Amino acid sequence: MTRLIIWRHGNTDWNAASRVQGQTDVPLNDLGREQARSAAPLLAALRPDAVVASDLSRAADTAGALAALTGLPVRTDPRLRERHFGSWQGLVLTEAAKRHPAEFARWRAGDPDPGAGIETLDDLGKRVGAALSDAADAVPGGTVVVATHGGAARQGCGHLLGWEHAVLRTIGSLQNCHWTELRHDDTRGWHLRAHNVGQIIVPAATEAV
Repeated sequence: MTRLIIWRHGNTDWNAASRVQGQTDVPLNDLGREQARSAAPLLAALRPDAVVASDLSRAADTAGALAALTGLPVRTDPRLRERHFGSWQGLVLTEAAKRHPAEFARWRAGDPDPGAGIETLDDLGKRVGAALSDAADAVPGGTVVVATHGGAARQGCGHLLGWEHAVLRTIGSLQNCHWTELRHDDTRGWHLRAHNVGQIIVPAATEAV
């Protein structure tokens, strides 16, 4: 049985500000690095055979925390990048809503092709799904940890599972540095074993609240 652990990157300043990252290369912040360091021992205990990551630094550096514990190299794959958000990249969500109200409404409603130059969900799922399949095929019967992005993880998993967009919208979003576990066997194919697994790590200033 092959196991895929699809791991969302740690927090960034743009996450905290609700700014659209898309394929902009935004680094981890201090909280994100702490989240990655805290998650790494839990993932190392799963004895991964390979670590693969999006080539955007927030995902590659998250994977690096696991690589530091396991000694495994991190192989990067640009197909694991987040959804391209067209003209919204760099905007706070409230700005996107003001500048592109029709497209924003379609996006909020789950339209797979909302416009504004945003990558379609079908294209995203096929792109990320192919990368996940290739990562799994490289270590048949093994465990692969794949560090990627929230939207990319959702659609890539959906592609492997054969789930429609309406079904995927009912699944909660991955929190920063949490993961989804998929397994594959010859009888059942790909199936979901766990979702949104991880620890909640909050900034030190709010820990006592």
